Amino acid sequence: MNTVPREPIRIFKEIAILLYLTLFLFSCASAPVTERRGLHLVPDSDLATMSYQEYGKVLKSSKLSTDMVKVNMVRRVGQRIAAASEQLLGETGRGADIQNYKWEFNLIEDDKTVNAWCMPGGKVAVYTGLLPISQDENGLAVVMGHEVAHAIAKHGNERMSQGLLAQFGAIGLSLALAGNPGVTSDIFMQAYGVGTQVGFLLPYSRLHESEADRIGLVLMAKAGYDPRGAVALWQRMNARGGSRPPEFLSTHPAPESRIRDIESQIPEAMQYYKPR
Repeated sequence: MNTVPREPIRIFKEIAILLYLTLFLFSCASAPVTERRGLHLVPDSDLATMSYQEYGKVLKSSKLSTDMVKVNMVRRVGQRIAAASEQLLGETGRGADIQNYKWEFNLIEDDKTVNAWCMPGGKVAVYTGLLPISQDENGLAVVMGHEVAHAIAKHGNERMSQGLLAQFGAIGLSLALAGNPGVTSDIFMQAYGVGTQVGFLLPYSRLHESEADRIGLVLMAKAGYDPRGAVALWQRMNARGGSRPPEFLSTHPAPESRIRDIESQIPEAMQYYKPR
């Protein structure tokens, strides 16, 4: 009985492993503040293009707030957080990561949705349901700092890269991006919480959530907001949930441990805080 020679199979496996390791080594990047390394396989330019398309769809299907006092507050806080993120990345040699971001901040009229999110490319949405809990600019800065932190740490790219690897494998990744736009778009929407998941928490992992908390504290502090206000914000968020946490907390770390972690991270953030 004829059998397939084992030597070619072994060589193929070795080549596949080598290609995967090469891909891994050249696609890793570290997050600001934490310096944790993650796998980012999708080009930033591709993500930005998809982001702009999906953001446009969200805006078309949503009712934007016409309360200019609230809209201007969201945009004022957002611009300060955005400037702080650019400054932070510039100081740590990562300025090129967001040099092509086109920051945009919109307030969506939906009092039942307690949420905010930031896509790659700087596209941000806040829902009016968040404002009674954030209460003021400082509380809003906690949430927006957290969401912008997800974007500049490329958490969505990391999740999307994991999804693409699971779907296609490392060797076929480039072909998957070029030849399967529908599947790629689906994975993008799953990674960033777009489409059917808009209005609910972006599905980041608990690791990403904790990392975004820490980076977000630094961002809000650099923007001139008091990071000590984060504890009260998350206490209010937790209290709102009652027996069932609100959407914004659905896959986040347990509230008690999260608040403890934030309290331990505040001294680090205070080093960047200069009141305005």
